[in-house]
Amino acid sequence: MAQASDVQRLFLQAILSRGVLSESLAQVLWKKCVEAVKGVISLPLNPAHFHQLLRVQTAADENIEVPYSNTEEAWDEFIQGVNTSLNDLDFEFKSIQDEFDGKRLFAMVNRKDDELAQVATDYNAIEIMYFKAIVEQIMLARNESFSVSSLAALREVSAGKEKINLTKAQADILLDSFVANGWLLRSKRGRYSLSSRSLLELLPYIKSTYPEETIECTICHEIITKGIACERDNCKTRMHYHCFTTYRKRKSTCPACSLDWPQKATDDGLLPVGELAIRDGDDGRRQTRDSPDSDDDEEMEDEPSHTQTKSRPPRRSQTRKKANSKKMHDDSEEEAEDKNETDEEETEDTSPPRRRSNR
Repeated sequence: MAQASDVQRLFLQAILSRGVLSESLAQVLWKKCVEAVKGVISLPLNPAHFHQLLRVQTAADENIEVPYSNTEEAWDEFIQGVNTSLNDLDFEFKSIQDEFDGKRLFAMVNRKDDELAQVATDYNAIEIMYFKAIVEQIMLARNESFSVSSLAALREVSAGKEKINLTKAQADILLDSFVANGWLLRSKRGRYSLSSRSLLELLPYIKSTYPEETIECTICHEIITKGIACERDNCKTRMHYHCFTTYRKRKSTCPACSLDWPQKATDDGLLPVGELAIRDGDDGRRQTRDSPDSDDDEEMEDEPSHTQTKSRPPRRSQTRKKANSKKMHDDSEEEAEDKNETDEEETEDTSPPRRRSNR
């Protein structure tokens, strides 16, 4: 005889075969699982689940009491029940908002102490080491760009702080695998960034490993790697694109510093968070907290780069510092030149007269 707990078992089988899924799809799966247990439907949700579903439907009972309601409260209660059953297995059915459109996404998350254990099922130790190196480059990227170019990602196999026993050809194939399995996103510019799946499953690892680089949205307080930033110096306001759109409908100024904001996130007056904050070819060597800045990195940062993508301009305080530094440098050179001229004049005036020859 079918039981109410069969709904959870069918639901877990359905989501495990899908990885990350939208909230609407997850709710549809929940409804179909309830209908299967009650014997309302006769088709399996997925051919892979045919035997399990057939067993349930054979003993299905229309009179069985299976809590179901198309309300947020009922959905939240069902998710809570699922997570209670998963608690002993160190798993959790967790959600996060998509950084672009704000839609709620769900995935089965491993809560073990080793936050990278999720990747271990698909990749070996060397491949996980390479993935961690890519995550480090992304989190330590300049200007809060939270992305890395394909060239910099491939260079990691030979120039990283740890020796990774991979060829660049193997690394290239591995990057494609990370994208295909939903661990990384690759943009049209060829830059890699963290996906919603990575942010969901690796959030404890990211926060503990990169606490200074992890920033949160001012509105929803979730981690942000793509969005906008207030351009006023020292203002810490950061927002996802969808959070900005919602906030801008109600208010027209920054919630922290009250600076007037434009109507759209892409207009001048706001700084980008994400790959738009960096120019092509401006990756340089990433900087870690335990390594000093190198002169080579500073030179690469100042080199012009040809791209049509909107990039983050320097902060006004940085511009003033550079201008003041240049002015002080020019003044120092002028003072040095004046001093040299004065010394030469004094030398000529104080030198004894030359004796006239008697010849």
